Formats: sequence, C-alpha cells, structure tokens
Amino acid sequence: MTDQITITQSGFEELQQEVLELKNVKIPKVIERIANAREQGDLSENADYHSARDERDILQARINEIEEILLNAKVTASTKTAGIVNIGSIVTLEIVSKGKKITYQMSGEYESNPAEGKISVESPVGKALLKKSKGEVIEVKTPAGTITYKILEVK
Repeated sequence: MTDQITITQSGFEELQQEVLELKNVKIPKVIERIANAREQGDLSENADYHSARDERDILQARINEIEEILLNAKVTASTKTAGIVNIGSIVTLEIVSKGKKITYQMSGEYESNPAEGKISVESPVGKALLKKSKGEVIEVKTPAGTITYKILEVK
C-alpha cells in the first residue's frame, strides 16, 4: 500500500489511539497468555497456547495495517465551505421514495463505519454527495437499484 490515504484529523487520532492500545494493552495480555500456556507443558495439544498465538498474529497484523495507513495518511482538515458537502461534513438526506431521513458524516476510506453513520467519500453515495449542497437531489446506482436522495442539511 503506497497510495496516499485521505483521512480526517479525528480519524488519524483514533487510529493512533488504537495502535497504542494494541501495543500497550492487548499484545502484552496475549503474550502473558502465551507464557502461561507454555508453563502447562506439551504445546502440541495445548489449545490455549495455539489460540493465544493466533490472537497475537491477528493483533500484530492490525498494528501493521494501522501503521501503514498512518504512514501514508494525508490528513485533511474538515472543510466546511458554506453548506457544500466535503470530507468532515455531516449531511442529512431524505430517501425520496421512502420519505426516510438519514444522517451521514463524510469520512476518509479507512475511518468509514456505516453502522456509526460514517461513510467514505470514496463510496458511491459519498462520491455522489461531494461538492453538492442543501436542496440538491442526487441519484446513486446501487446493486439494489437506483436510489434518489434529497440533501436536507449540510453541517
């Protein structure tokens, strides 16, 4: 991964905190589990030992991934340009066909989390929203069909 990654300042700080917690809290606990399992004797049939090693490997892979992201991150300030959708904006939309309102925060690719209402500016909806403003109607093609959104508010 050598491409530059766009990320907000808050997303950058969250990743820094996550890597610190992984290194200073979670990895030491797993290493302690490995040491305790080693003391139990025969490692070939010790499920706790193998489980702890697998967990350590997963945690280390996440640390490596985050460090790579941070290394290639281009921190962008939340640009709040007079009601224009950009990274960092909070956008309230109406799904026109359903009359349902939803709110999203526009974020970088690696900090998006739709369950928390954070969508990537690289996603289909994110791309369609960029540079748009309150009152505009956009159509987004999805696997389920085309969805029409109306922008109700941009903060």
